[in-house]
Amino acid sequence: MGVLLLVRHGQASFGTADYDVLSETGWEQGRLLGGWLRERGAAPTAVVRGGMRRHRETAEVAGWSAEVDAGWDEFDHLSVVASDPDAPAGDLDRRAFQRAFELATARWTSGGHDDDYAEPWPAFRARVDASFAAACARAGTGETALVVTSGGPIAAVCARLVDPDADDATFARLWGRFNTVLINSSVSRVVVGPSGPRLLTFNEHPHLEGDVLTYR
Repeated sequence: MGVLLLVRHGQASFGTADYDVLSETGWEQGRLLGGWLRERGAAPTAVVRGGMRRHRETAEVAGWSAEVDAGWDEFDHLSVVASDPDAPAGDLDRRAFQRAFELATARWTSGGHDDDYAEPWPAFRARVDASFAAACARAGTGETALVVTSGGPIAAVCARLVDPDADDATFARLWGRFNTVLINSSVSRVVVGPSGPRLLTFNEHPHLEGDVLTYR
């Protein structure tokens, strides 16, 4: 039986010119994560990351050399929000943006507006499924693979694993619930055995406390 660790990147730089850069808190989260896993004796036999800068920086500061699989990239959340005709205009604070984000992603995942998006929801699901299957194969037997990715892909994997027979609407609701509570630099564990992958833990973050614990 193998283990696959799904790591969400450290906090990105909300409200700056380049969101895809770790904030100062994000760098600290990555350092704490790497140290915590090493203290627990977790030594990945394979490390994969998405192609985004925040994925690379998280892996580097945690001390991992990683292969790139762009299938683990986050969906373009700014584009999804902008494609919602009801989205508020102008600069938004974190609370207001979170509300706009939740409404916009609910529309994106509804399946009724695919032509409005550069990457429709079914295409996002399909690429994450393909990268997840490849990562499970890397876990092997008795090995530990690790993926540094984003909240959206992790939520999609978790939704799939907790209810493999979910219809599209149920899957979208599960995804939304998982996606809104994922903590920066958290770890979710998947065991990979003869019967297939199963979700073991979700959103582990004992290395974080106080101001260094963030959701966005």
